[in-house]
Amino acid sequence: MSMRAAIVVGATGLTGSSLVEQLCNNNEYVSVTVIARRKPTFTHPKLEVKIRDFERIEEQDIEFAHELYCCLGTTIKKAGSRVMFEKVDFEYPLAIASLAKKRGIPHFIVITAMGANENSPFYYNRVKGKLEHDLVELGLQRLSIIRPSLLVGNRDEFRLGEKVGEKLLKFAHPLLIGPFKRSRAIDASQVAKAMIIIALHGKQQSVTIYSSDELATCEYPEASEETISREVLFNWDKLHEGEKVNRDVVINRDKYKLEETVIDKEVHFRHRDQEKK
Repeated sequence: MSMRAAIVVGATGLTGSSLVEQLCNNNEYVSVTVIARRKPTFTHPKLEVKIRDFERIEEQDIEFAHELYCCLGTTIKKAGSRVMFEKVDFEYPLAIASLAKKRGIPHFIVITAMGANENSPFYYNRVKGKLEHDLVELGLQRLSIIRPSLLVGNRDEFRLGEKVGEKLLKFAHPLLIGPFKRSRAIDASQVAKAMIIIALHGKQQSVTIYSSDELATCEYPEASEETISREVLFNWDKLHEGEKVNRDVVINRDKYKLEETVIDKEVHFRHRDQEKK
């Protein structure tokens, strides 16, 4: 079991809320910190919540963690304007990534969109593409870009456009094969699960982009039990003939590990005839 710590921003949304719950229930993590504008409904002994205004977030608000998961995202309708939309989907993630770099967090994992492209004719995809470009330029130690298709799941709010899109993609699901596979709708809980798998077992390179079809098939690796033979466990070659050693095994309770003390003295065996006398 590892002793990992994670930070999640955007933890009250569809994917973020599932991510927080899965992180808290994952044995690899001992600490999960949420930075949010409102308190999430989920509670757990591992979970710490920091209520912050992203307009005023500072370096000391972000402590060291092994991963920072960024699930920030909204819609123009909910944001109220393009200016506010860009704040949530571009400015805040970029500012948090910059602070994460300063704090020495080795891995930044961010959700963008399937069609992210700074040259896209679609405004939403242009903003996501611009975010990806600037994150790459930031020179993070390790950056994983998550590009899901339409996210499905139980939202707190009703989004008509997404519900219509979900119905259409569900109907077209059998037809979306080959290169169109990445356009299939994907459950937000699967995206959250894939993000954790990527953190623990993903590619160890500076920038990696994960498409929606990759996320959909992402599974934890099977645990392999290695059988160690006595020949491997013990190096019998070191036990030379005629070597007489008395070994006392001591438990160092402060370090919780076995230590071996070797006392170099001869071990004398009494002969049976001597015992009779």
